[in-house]
Amino acid sequence: QAQLVESGGGLVQPGGSLRLSCAASGFTLTYYAIGWFRQAPGKEREGISFIGILDSVTSYSDSVKGRFTISRDNAKNTAYLQMDSLKPGDTAVYYCAVKPHTISLRPEEYEYWGQGTQVTVSS
Repeated sequence: QAQLVESGGGLVQPGGSLRLSCAASGFTLTYYAIGWFRQAPGKEREGISFIGILDSVTSYSDSVKGRFTISRDNAKNTAYLQMDSLKPGDTAVYYCAVKPHTISLRPEEYEYWGQGTQVTVSS
Protein backbone atom coordinates (compact mmCIF):
# COMPACT_ATOMS: atom_id res chain seq x y z
CA GLN A 1 0.00 0.00 0.00
CA ALA A 2 1.47 3.34 -1.09
CA GLN A 3 1.94 5.78 1.74
CA LEU A 4 3.64 9.10 2.47
CA VAL A 5 4.39 10.17 6.03
CA GLU A 6 5.54 13.69 6.88
CA SER A 7 7.48 14.53 10.01
CA GLY A 8 9.54 17.36 11.43
CA GLY A 9 6.88 19.95 12.03
CA GLY A 10 6.54 21.87 15.27
CA LEU A 11 6.68 25.25 16.94
CA VAL A 12 9.55 27.55 16.02
CA GLN A 13 10.34 31.21 16.64
CA PRO A 14 10.45 33.70 13.78
CA GLY A 15 13.80 33.48 12.02
CA GLY A 16 14.23 29.85 13.01
CA SER A 17 14.54 26.73 10.90
CA LEU A 18 12.85 23.38 10.51
CA ARG A 19 13.44 20.44 8.22
CA LEU A 20 10.44 18.46 7.12
CA SER A 21 10.76 14.88 5.94
CA CYS A 22 8.45 12.92 3.67
CA ALA A 23 9.01 9.17 3.87
CA ALA A 24 7.53 7.02 1.14
CA SER A 25 6.61 3.36 1.50
CA GLY A 26 4.92 0.84 -0.75
CA PHE A 27 6.41 2.37 -3.89
CA THR A 28 9.70 3.69 -5.22
CA LEU A 29 10.05 7.44 -5.01
CA THR A 30 12.67 7.50 -7.78
CA TYR A 31 10.15 7.77 -10.61
CA TYR A 32 7.98 10.43 -9.03
CA ALA A 33 8.07 14.20 -8.90
CA ILE A 34 7.53 15.57 -5.41
CA GLY A 35 5.59 18.60 -4.29
CA TRP A 36 5.29 20.30 -0.95
CA PHE A 37 2.04 22.12 -0.30
CA ARG A 38 0.72 24.00 2.69
CA GLN A 39 -2.65 25.11 3.91
CA ALA A 40 -3.27 27.76 6.53
CA PRO A 41 -6.63 28.09 8.31
CA GLY A 42 -9.19 29.71 6.05
CA LYS A 43 -6.87 29.69 3.05
CA GLU A 44 -6.56 27.56 -0.06
CA ARG A 45 -3.88 24.91 -0.39
CA GLU A 46 -0.72 26.49 -1.78
CA GLY A 47 2.00 24.74 -3.72
CA ILE A 48 5.34 25.98 -2.46
CA SER A 49 8.14 23.71 -3.62
CA PHE A 50 8.63 21.03 -6.24
CA ILE A 51 11.39 18.71 -7.39
CA GLY A 52 11.45 16.55 -10.46
CA ILE A 53 12.96 13.13 -11.01
CA LEU A 54 16.25 14.92 -11.59
CA ASP A 55 17.49 16.89 -8.59
CA SER A 56 18.34 19.78 -10.87
CA VAL A 57 14.70 20.41 -11.65
CA THR A 58 13.19 22.43 -8.84
CA SER A 59 10.59 25.14 -8.51
CA TYR A 60 9.56 27.42 -5.68
CA SER A 61 6.71 29.79 -5.04
CA ASP A 62 7.63 33.43 -4.60
CA SER A 63 6.52 33.21 -0.98
CA VAL A 64 9.33 30.80 -0.06
CA LYS A 65 11.98 31.32 -2.73
CA GLY A 66 15.38 31.91 -1.19
CA ARG A 67 14.29 30.57 2.21
CA PHE A 68 13.18 26.99 1.55
CA THR A 69 15.12 24.20 -0.15
CA ILE A 70 13.61 20.99 -1.45
CA SER A 71 15.67 17.84 -1.85
CA ARG A 72 15.29 14.11 -2.24
CA ASP A 73 17.23 11.02 -1.25
CA ASN A 74 16.08 8.18 -3.45
CA ALA A 75 18.23 5.68 -1.55
CA LYS A 76 16.22 6.47 1.57
CA ASN A 77 12.94 6.85 -0.36
CA THR A 78 12.54 10.21 1.37
CA ALA A 79 12.09 13.85 0.40
CA TYR A 80 12.93 16.87 2.49
CA LEU A 81 12.00 20.51 2.84
CA GLN A 82 14.56 22.67 4.61
CA MET A 83 12.85 25.81 5.85
CA ASP A 84 14.99 28.73 7.00
CA SER A 85 14.20 32.29 8.05
CA LEU A 86 10.72 31.23 9.02
CA LYS A 87 8.01 33.86 9.37
CA PRO A 88 4.65 33.83 11.16
CA GLY A 89 3.03 33.77 7.71
CA ASP A 90 4.58 30.33 7.15
CA THR A 91 2.28 28.86 9.80
CA ALA A 92 0.26 26.10 8.15
CA VAL A 93 -0.19 22.37 7.77
CA TYR A 94 2.45 21.14 5.36
CA TYR A 95 1.81 18.23 3.00
CA CYS A 96 4.02 16.30 0.63
CA ALA A 97 2.61 14.72 -2.48
CA VAL A 98 3.92 12.80 -5.48
CA LYS A 99 3.00 12.34 -9.11
CA PRO A 100 4.65 10.34 -11.85
CA HIS A 101 7.59 11.90 -13.67
CA THR A 102 7.15 15.66 -14.11
CA ILE A 103 6.48 18.59 -11.82
CA SER A 104 3.07 20.19 -11.79
CA LEU A 105 1.79 23.16 -9.84
CA ARG A 106 -1.72 21.67 -9.85
CA PRO A 107 -2.45 19.70 -6.67
CA GLU A 108 -5.17 17.66 -8.41
CA GLU A 109 -2.48 16.01 -10.53
CA TYR A 110 -0.73 14.50 -7.53
CA GLU A 111 -1.39 10.83 -6.92
CA TYR A 112 -0.41 10.24 -3.30
CA TRP A 113 -0.57 12.60 -0.33
CA GLY A 114 0.71 12.51 3.20
CA GLN A 115 -1.40 13.28 6.22
CA GLY A 116 0.30 16.62 6.88
CA THR A 117 2.46 18.06 9.62
CA GLN A 118 1.76 21.27 11.51
CA VAL A 119 4.28 24.11 11.39
CA THR A 120 3.71 27.03 13.73
CA VAL A 121 5.95 30.08 13.66
CA SER A 122 5.41 32.24 16.70
CA SER A 123 7.30 34.02 19.43
